[in-house]
Amino acid sequence: MALLSLGGFWLGTRAVSQASAAPAVPSHAGLPWVTVHEGDTLWTIADAMAPDEGDPGAVVTEIKRLNGLPSSLIRPGSRLYVPSAHALP
Repeated sequence: MALLSLGGFWLGTRAVSQASAAPAVPSHAGLPWVTVHEGDTLWTIADAMAPDEGDPGAVVTEIKRLNGLPSSLIRPGSRLYVPSAHALP
């Protein structure tokens, strides 16, 4: 019985430590979003959203942050939240 209790305690502490290690993703309430299509990249999406900025790198960085993306890899059919200041009309 003691081993069973210790095992449950150990599993509980692992779950808490793993949950706290997950990156915090902000709430997406009210943010506009786009659906990724075949051939889209973060760069082309950001460029379409902010064509007057010249270098869309800052918008790419913000899209990655909003969606908790560790890299620039995106897949067709995915929904990406975008900064509201750069929403497509």
